[in-house]
Amino acid sequence: MAQKILCVAEKPAIAKSVANHLGGGHVNVRHINGNQYVKNYEFEFAFGPPWGNCSVTMTSVIGHLYGLDFRQEFRKWHSCPPGQLFEAPVVETLDPDKKAIADNISNQARYSKALFIWTDCDREGEHIGSEVRQAAFKGNPRIQVKRAQFSNTERAHVIRAAQNPINLDERQANAVGARIEVDLRLGAIFTRFQTLTLQQMGGDLQERLVSYGSCQFPTLGFVVDRYFRVKRFVPEQFWSIQVVERREEINVTFSWRRHRLFDRMAVVILFERCLIARTARVSKVQKKPTSKWRPLPLTTVELQKLGSMFLRMDSQRVMKVAEDLYTKGWISYPRTETDSFDKGIDLRRLVEKQVQDQAWGPYAQGLLDGAFKQPRSGRNNDQAHPPIHPVNYVVSATLTDDERRVYEFVVRRFLACCSDDAKGELTTIDLDWGDEAFSASGLLVLQKNYLDVYPYQKWESSQQLPQFTEGETFEPTQANITDGETTAPGYLTEPELISLMDANGIGTDATMAEHIAKIKERQYVQTQPRGGGRGGIAENNNNRGGRGGRGPRGGGRGGRGGNNAGGRGGGGNASVQQFIPTTLGVALIEGYDNMGLETSLGKPFLRKEMEIKMKEICAGTKTRGDFVHETLEQYRDVFVRTQQQVEFLKAVCTPLAHCFLKFTLFLPLLSLGGKEIKDRTLSNIVRQDGGK
Repeated sequence: MAQKILCVAEKPAIAKSVANHLGGGHVNVRHINGNQYVKNYEFEFAFGPPWGNCSVTMTSVIGHLYGLDFRQEFRKWHSCPPGQLFEAPVVETLDPDKKAIADNISNQARYSKALFIWTDCDREGEHIGSEVRQAAFKGNPRIQVKRAQFSNTERAHVIRAAQNPINLDERQANAVGARIEVDLRLGAIFTRFQTLTLQQMGGDLQERLVSYGSCQFPTLGFVVDRYFRVKRFVPEQFWSIQVVERREEINVTFSWRRHRLFDRMAVVILFERCLIARTARVSKVQKKPTSKWRPLPLTTVELQKLGSMFLRMDSQRVMKVAEDLYTKGWISYPRTETDSFDKGIDLRRLVEKQVQDQAWGPYAQGLLDGAFKQPRSGRNNDQAHPPIHPVNYVVSATLTDDERRVYEFVVRRFLACCSDDAKGELTTIDLDWGDEAFSASGLLVLQKNYLDVYPYQKWESSQQLPQFTEGETFEPTQANITDGETTAPGYLTEPELISLMDANGIGTDATMAEHIAKIKERQYVQTQPRGGGRGGIAENNNNRGGRGGRGPRGGGRGGRGGNNAGGRGGGGNASVQQFIPTTLGVALIEGYDNMGLETSLGKPFLRKEMEIKMKEICAGTKTRGDFVHETLEQYRDVFVRTQQQVEFLKAVCTPLAHCFLKFTLFLPLLSLGGKEIKDRTLSNIVRQDGGK
C-alpha cells in the first residue's frame, strides 16, 4: 500500500492549483466540516526518494492558525497599568475561526508519513508553516516535515518543488514569532496609554481610540515631516543669466553654468562683464552616443511605487491584485526583494508565451528573432524568490480591469528587461562669454528599443541644434537676466512614502502597503490627488535685461523685455495620491517630538533597528529571546520618559478636545463609543492594526 503524504498550502487557491498540477487532472475533492473555503484534494503522485509513489491529500490554511495574546487577567483596558504589559505573561491560542482547519490538519496527519508545507517562501510563510507543523504534531507527533520551495504555480515549477523538498527555516519562523510578541506588547502598551490619557481630556477625544504601531507611527512621521516642510517653507528669490543665439531659424538657449545666484547685484555685475566682452566663443562642440538604461527586474517595492503612480490604484490594491494573479498562476510570487534573474531561468521560454498577445506579441516575437538581451542585474537578492514576472499568458478579456492593468504592467516590465537599452546621440555645445560659461544640449533618439513596449517611461528627442564650430565667435542674438523663486516641495505622494519606508527599514516589502493603509484607516492622514506641479524650482522668464539686456542684433541695447511669467512647475500624473496629516496625526507626532526623547516614536530609527535584529535572527547571530529582551528594554526607556513628559502630548492635543471643529486640518476621526472601547480586548485592537 502506498504511503500517504499530507500537503498544506497557505491559501485555498494555491492548494487547488498545486493539486491539479500534481494530480494530473485526476483529483478527488472532499469538503471539510466547519469551513466552506478549505477543501481536501486527493490524488496520486510520484515524489522523489525516499517517498516514491504516494497517496496525497492536499489541503490548506487561510493565513495564521494561532495568535498571541495576554493572559485573561491582563486583557481589559483597566486591568493593569500599561507599563506592566512589558512583563505580562502571553499565551498562544488557536483562532476560534480556524479550529476546523487545524482539526482537519491534525486528522489528516494521523494517517500520513510525511507533511509537505506549501506556504509562501518568505518569513511569514515559514512561521505559518511552523503553525501547520504544530497542528499536524497533535495528530501525529512522529510525522516527518518538509517544505516545498516554489515561487509560482506554473506546472513544471510545482512538480520540481514537490520532488525536491527542503527543511523548514526555523530561524525565519523564530524571527516572525519574536516580532509578533514585540508588536503585541508595544501596540497594547502605547495604544492603551495614549487612548486612556487623551480620553481624560474630554471633548471629542473622550470617545476616541488612538492606536499605536511601531511601523504605523514612523510612517505617519514621514507624512507629518513633509507637511511641515511645505507649511514652513519660505521662498527665496534668485537670478540667472540666459543667452539665446538664433541660427538656421532655430533659437538655441544656452544655460548658465552657475545655474542661479541669490544675490541680484552679483548677477548684474557678472552680466555687465559679459556685455562688455560683446562676443561669445564656442569652446567645445561634442557629439557622443548616449543610452537610457532598460529597467531592472521588478521587485515588490517597485511594483507598489510604480503601480500607485501609473495604474490608478493605491499600493494595497496593487498588492491584492498581484496576489490574485499569482494564485491564479499568471505571475510569479509578488513579494520579493530580488532584482536579478538567476542564470538558470529560461527567460526566452517566458517571452515566447507572450507572442500570442495582440498588443505586445509582435514585440515579444522580435525579441525571439534576435533582439533578446539578458536582463540587467541589481544589487538585491532575498535568496527566496526571483523578480516578479509573468509565468503564463492570459487573455486580457478574462481578467478584471485591475487585474488587466497589473498583469500588463508586469508583462511589459519583463519584456523591457529582456530588451536593449534605448540609444541616442547627445550634442553638447559649451560657450564662453566674458568670464562666464554657458552650455546647450540636444538629444536625438536613434533607437527606442525597450521604450517601444514600456510606455511608463519617456525619452524624447529635443529640438536639434544647428551647426556650431569649435572656436567660432559671435554676438548673442539675445541675452537677459531672468529671475524666479524657489518653491515648496509637494506633499508626500504614495511612491515617495514607499521609498522612504524602504530606505529606513519601516516594514518589509510585503507589509509597507498595509502600514500605509492603516494610517489612512485610523484617519491619521487623508489623501487627495496631486494637482498642479510638484515642488521644485520655478523660473520666471521675464526677459528682464537687468541694467540693459542685449536685444536682437541691430536693435541696440535691450530694454526690460517682455512679461512671460513662468508657472510653478510640471504637472505629472494627477491620479497619484498625496498624503496630508489630520489634526490628530499632526498632534501625535508633534507631541512625541516635543518630549525631547533621544529617539522619538515618530522617527524610524527604533523600528529600523528592529528590522536589522530580525535579520540577525534569520542569519543565526541572535536568538529570539535576546531580540525580544533588547527591543522591549529600548522601548521601556521611551515609555518611562513618555509618562514623565506626557504634558507635551496633552498640550498639542488640547485643541482637539476643546475646539476641534475650528482646527485647520479637520477631518472626522475614527469614533467608537467609550463603552465599546472599554469592552473590547486590547489584543483585538492590536490585531486590527496588524501589530504595527
